[in-house]
Amino acid sequence: MGKGRLEAFSDGVIAIIITIMVLEIKVPHGFDLAALRPLIPVFLSYVLSFIYIGIYWNNHHHLLQAVRHVNGCILWANLHLLFWLSLIPFVTGWMGENHFAAMPVALYGTVLLFAAIAYFILTRALISHHGRDSTLAIAVGKNFKEKVSLVFYAVAIPLAFMNSWFACAFYILVAIIWLIPDRRIEKNLSEF
Repeated sequence: MGKGRLEAFSDGVIAIIITIMVLEIKVPHGFDLAALRPLIPVFLSYVLSFIYIGIYWNNHHHLLQAVRHVNGCILWANLHLLFWLSLIPFVTGWMGENHFAAMPVALYGTVLLFAAIAYFILTRALISHHGRDSTLAIAVGKNFKEKVSLVFYAVAIPLAFMNSWFACAFYILVAIIWLIPDRRIEKNLSEF
């Protein structure tokens, strides 16, 4: 089957996720800058999550540009990814509202870890369907960034109970790794 409906559905879900996250930021009752001060942790958690959702949207788009069609296994793998992404507004709000306390930060990392695992599964399902010599398989290569991200999340989750700010630093580091443009798929698509 074609990939168009999968792309459209995923884009819609991701747009809703971003909308839900921004609606969780409550308008303060004051009219001066001091009224915004309590919102700083909520806003910081929103910014981090917005960046993560943007990274997933961008990479999801690139994945699907490198394939021609999908099957039922890929549809379920994609839903698995969207499930974990749909939990990001909840953990974002909980983390921000509780000023980056240990348990919310650890749960935030757990959701990021499972989203990364789901993305890895989706990538493997796409490669399995299109073959190991496909454009996508060649572009993805050894999945270095994916593997490093999983390790960083696995370290950050227990670290949150010792120092939640260090755990957040790991989450930011993973985001920075993924913000650095990855030209693997674009390069292979231009040769395709």
